Amino acid sequence: MNYKLVTTNLSAAAQFNGDAVVVIVDQPTTQSGTAPQSALEALLIDASASQALAFDAPSLLSSFAIPGVSAKHVVLASTGAGLKHDLSKAASLAITTVKKLRAKKVLVCFSTLQPESLLRLTNAIQSVASACYTYVDTKSVKTASSIVDVHIGVSHVRQFKQQFDQATAIASGVQLSMQWANRPANYATPRMLSAAAQELAKHNNIHCEVLGPKDVKKLGMGCFAGVAQGSSEPLQLIVLRYTGQSNADHPTVLVGKGITFDSGGISIKPSAEMDEMKFDMCGAASVLGVFQGLAQLQPNINVVGLIPACENLPGPDAVKPGDVLTAMNGQTVEVLNTDAEGRLILCDTLVYAERFQPAAVIDIATLTGACVVALGSVRSALFSNDEALAASLVHAADASQDLCWRMPLDEAYALGLKSNFADVANVAGRSAGAVTAAKFLQRFVGKFPWAHLDIAGTAWKSGADKGATGRPVPLLLTYLLAQSTRRHNHDKKARLTVPLTKVKKK
Repeated sequence: MNYKLVTTNLSAAAQFNGDAVVVIVDQPTTQSGTAPQSALEALLIDASASQALAFDAPSLLSSFAIPGVSAKHVVLASTGAGLKHDLSKAASLAITTVKKLRAKKVLVCFSTLQPESLLRLTNAIQSVASACYTYVDTKSVKTASSIVDVHIGVSHVRQFKQQFDQATAIASGVQLSMQWANRPANYATPRMLSAAAQELAKHNNIHCEVLGPKDVKKLGMGCFAGVAQGSSEPLQLIVLRYTGQSNADHPTVLVGKGITFDSGGISIKPSAEMDEMKFDMCGAASVLGVFQGLAQLQPNINVVGLIPACENLPGPDAVKPGDVLTAMNGQTVEVLNTDAEGRLILCDTLVYAERFQPAAVIDIATLTGACVVALGSVRSALFSNDEALAASLVHAADASQDLCWRMPLDEAYALGLKSNFADVANVAGRSAGAVTAAKFLQRFVGKFPWAHLDIAGTAWKSGADKGATGRPVPLLLTYLLAQSTRRHNHDKKARLTVPLTKVKKK
């Protein structure tokens, strides 16, 4: 998909030399004292006056061969009440319609530009990208989207260029994340994930290192190794590094859960919808997506991505309920339920993250069904031991509309994790399952600021629209780019600050 930012208005859009024009309309267009300046403006006035285009909910009006409009197809997309999610829905509906028309070159523009248009531009680009995405990796007929070129029309290119670059980078990262998360487990093994990470290392400032079973055993990562031992597929600890600043700068470390298939192990899951357990590596896929965005934008920050990748299967060597494993920091864990494996591979990786002297660590995991019960598919759950980090992530979530919700970490929730046979059990009771899982992880966090994103409800959709969403790539990249902006402003201020010295008179 090729994106291009162009300066346009309704008159210029009417002369667009392409297959289709999509106009996102956030309010009715009324007749002014003068005649309409273009055929598109006249169409908007007529559609509003005749109520052919509704404004009480997102709706579409598709037209063909409009006199005075160069493109064959015109799609007006009303955002309804004008809410942010309505804009996304309207843009998605419009692009879905344009795809059915087999259009290749499309212009997307706005009927008006409001003060909050930067956010509107970002939402529109991400919605267009998601609507254009088609999974083809394991299909014999590769029927990808017909749309090749998308022009995004704004009033002034220079004013929106930075936001456009960020939005297209986020869209690119989301698509890579979706691509890997949607693959079936036999097309997304731990070794295949490591190969995808190594491909990313071909970009500037990105380095990749992959540790295998012997390396992990030598490090003492007994919990990670224990989960993997039921499968013939060797585990992989993938270490991605993006260096946009000097090595002296403390990095943000992202830890993505990479269970490429989760059968539940000996505590096997019910067979219904078990195919969706290929999505248990969406945390890992989101880290790949973030690094795709970093490669495209090259911001002035340092980021480390850690992906513990393995399968959780009930093989002859699989961990059994009641087994005790030893984590990298020496803590012992009683495995009461082998289906609570994500926290076992994450706990070792959180300990491993300390060696990078991180400014902050954020782990991302499809961790608990309890999170789905609590928050559904609207918001990811956010846990954190640091108020500033939590506030920054919530702000990034709101800015990107990749929403999250702060959850508690009271110490009383950890009481259920007590064990008679180890330092800690890997599960507590049914109550507050998402919180007790986070409390388990917190035991393995050092002194660094830490956040845990439980994306079990937001990482993929079930039913007729089954597939990965690419979340929380927008949240994470928006957060990281905000850190880059703070760093840039800090460096700029430092350069402008000149120490005063006394000048001696001769």
